[in-house]
Amino acid sequence: MQAISPSHNLNSHSIIRPSNPRRLNHFTRLAIRCVYRHESVQFPNGVGSSRADWQSSCAILSSKVFSQDQGSGDNSSPPSNSDHIAAAVNGHKTSIDLNLVPIDKNNKPQPPAQKPLSITDLSPAPMHGSQLRVAYQGVPGAYSEAAAGKAYPNCEAIPCDQFEVAFQAVELWIADRAVLPVENSLGGSIHRNYDLLLQHRLHIVGEVQLPVHHCLLALPGVRKEYLSRVISHPQALSQCEHTLTKLGLNVTREAVDDTAGAAEYIATNNLRDTAAIASARAADLYGLQILADGIQDDSSNVTRFVMLARDPIIPRTDRPFKTSIVFAHDKGTSVLFKVLSAFAFRNISLTKIESRPHRNRPIRLVDDANVGTAKHFEYMFYVDFEASMAEVRAQNALAEVQEFTSFLRVLGSYPMDMTPWCPSRGDDQIP
Repeated sequence: MQAISPSHNLNSHSIIRPSNPRRLNHFTRLAIRCVYRHESVQFPNGVGSSRADWQSSCAILSSKVFSQDQGSGDNSSPPSNSDHIAAAVNGHKTSIDLNLVPIDKNNKPQPPAQKPLSITDLSPAPMHGSQLRVAYQGVPGAYSEAAAGKAYPNCEAIPCDQFEVAFQAVELWIADRAVLPVENSLGGSIHRNYDLLLQHRLHIVGEVQLPVHHCLLALPGVRKEYLSRVISHPQALSQCEHTLTKLGLNVTREAVDDTAGAAEYIATNNLRDTAAIASARAADLYGLQILADGIQDDSSNVTRFVMLARDPIIPRTDRPFKTSIVFAHDKGTSVLFKVLSAFAFRNISLTKIESRPHRNRPIRLVDDANVGTAKHFEYMFYVDFEASMAEVRAQNALAEVQEFTSFLRVLGSYPMDMTPWCPSRGDDQIP
């Protein structure tokens, strides 16, 4: 087996940093990709060979689990949708035009926020929570914004209209981190983000668990009996299904992209027959009243978010760590028991196992002259386990897993969220 190289060489272009935390959309991405010409430049102390050397020495990348092969990838790995996107990732040289500085009609430089990324922007990211640019999916008031604020206090939150835009914002150096949901205690896994983790080359560098406190919001003066529909994110609708029925609301339920976006839509269009399920912060931001507070069916409603970065962190053993991997086998799912045994034998607890269709080869055909052709679905398996890649037992476990699989990739080894548990009481909002 050939191990996936932790480095991924992508072409890079000059990019414009947004002057304010507006939502990033497809038009923004197209403008970023095609405005400037580019020339190769090596940045000392930035993203050049010295940084690559540092990364290759990281314990997670230099462990004995995988043999380094910088010049090749694994053919069984699904192709990255971002291979054609301008970016500099994981210690590779960046191309940028240092001669193009936007100027106004008076030949005066524009404000720094409107200039292309400088060498300073391409330097290693600031320390935890210190003016980091953090991308999240949704609009201000979304739970993802609250998770970004909890993960990185005092950060500059950058709203994105889609999950994939948040991934690309980090790859394009528009953002330093992304904070995205992967599972909810009531609604289950967010499958789209599991697929994107495999398609992109970002690293999981942390996790944060956010209690979810839903409210029923409407325009001021609107009463519950006037409502004919409720709109929100599909997960939020499912998490409040029983409570909405108990409230006696005879309403249709419609899904939209995100919770705060539903509140914004009602306020913008002055919809007096429609309510939204969203946070109390969304009510404050968009001038709505709270008709019902805490309408989630279960007070133990928690969403787990992962923090993504271009570079991995060095795993440690002085605090609880979690490691996330994804693997597959070219002969189907029969090796799953052997993989799980590798962890059980070393007393390593699994906290998550998720299967997703193998998009490169969704069906495997097995011909038998006696009974005909059997069709088997092929899957990728995502596993989270409680151990650091700095621990010998974790390295040995993955070395054994590698023997049973045709594809194996470490998505990240990162500190566990050990914050004390308390049921949601609305304290999950950004101050």
